Amino acid sequence: MAPPSANSGDAAAAPGEKNKLSPSGLPIREIPGGYGVPFFSPLRDRLDYFYFQGAEEYFRSRIARHGGATVLRVNMPPGPFISGDSRVVAVLDARSFRVLLDDSAVDKADTLDGTYMPSLALFGGHRPLAFLDAGDPRHAKIKRVVIGLAAARMHHVAPAFRAAFAAMFDTVESGLDASGAVEFNKLNMRYMLDFTCAALFGGTPPSKAMGHAAVTKAVKWLLFQLHPIASKVVKPWPLEDLLFHTFRLPLFLVRRDYADLTAYFADAAAAVLDDAERNHPSIPRDELLHNLVFVAIFNAFGGFKIFLPHLVKWLARAGPELHAKLADEVRATVPAGVEITVTSVDRMPLVKSVVWEVLRMNPPVEFQYGHARRDIIIESHDAAYEVRKGEMVFGYQPLATRDEPRV
Repeated sequence: MAPPSANSGDAAAAPGEKNKLSPSGLPIREIPGGYGVPFFSPLRDRLDYFYFQGAEEYFRSRIARHGGATVLRVNMPPGPFISGDSRVVAVLDARSFRVLLDDSAVDKADTLDGTYMPSLALFGGHRPLAFLDAGDPRHAKIKRVVIGLAAARMHHVAPAFRAAFAAMFDTVESGLDASGAVEFNKLNMRYMLDFTCAALFGGTPPSKAMGHAAVTKAVKWLLFQLHPIASKVVKPWPLEDLLFHTFRLPLFLVRRDYADLTAYFADAAAAVLDDAERNHPSIPRDELLHNLVFVAIFNAFGGFKIFLPHLVKWLARAGPELHAKLADEVRATVPAGVEITVTSVDRMPLVKSVVWEVLRMNPPVEFQYGHARRDIIIESHDAAYEVRKGEMVFGYQPLATRDEPRV
């Protein structure tokens, strides 16, 4: 598996390669990059990724090192001792990234978090939908329930958002009046959890059912899943690297928190669980409950709490001209005194464009992983590459969605 030094476009093909072409006529190259010395190189690369370079520069520097190649062999965190194998084939442009969206080419089983898999004890002993490959029979069954839930609750999203964030901005204004400063991200997490749970299930929001500790429990549970790929949480960084990236955190520290969250969702989602027992009896109630906890906290709450601060950031940077245009479009579409709905938002092209652009610049899910189901050819803009069956393919979505000169 030792990589040669060829790059994607400008380097000459190695002997014996010059006549090999992909189905679309691109020259097939060996994948540049490499994995270095076992244990030591993944460890050094982890420090580069989290602390010395940062994620984006980590990839850009390696692209530059290999003459502009955007399909590379690299190590991905967390590395020793949590990950058994740090080696991936990274696809870092819009064209090559597509392979990760092709279920016939990649197997997504247990690859949500990349080169490691959290303990199933964090999910009540069940494997959540997000860790199942599309070919797993359970995937279609559980996904059908989740999609049905999303469709049934679609018209509850806007009212739930309005209620939660009206309360949040009242709190923001009170804080500004009192002290001149507020911590937006902290308030965002608290009210975002209330919003996502109300939108999905209705009923009593977590902050009322469990108090302000609800969001602490949810974030703690997320941390125990994601600490091997989290950073900028603990200072100084050497302590963080030792605690978060070297060993798994002991699960007994989060067991009670997860039990409290599960008890809340067993009540909040009771109607969904009852309906699924009648219409989808092949899914055990307990397995579906733990899946709904994952959907609500990891997928919905986790995604929104990352995305909303980015949306606010880009709106703030855009300035008053865009703000005025957005306000004019909303007021022209929705008369005074009429509530905004999902349907009315669909008639606001500028609003939708801003949201899509923020998603392009800062996708809430930055990573995609999958194992090659068979020997496959991956095409970038300038060349194609052979990936062997079983190799881990990794995509860094911000580079793919910002691949502006080529798409």
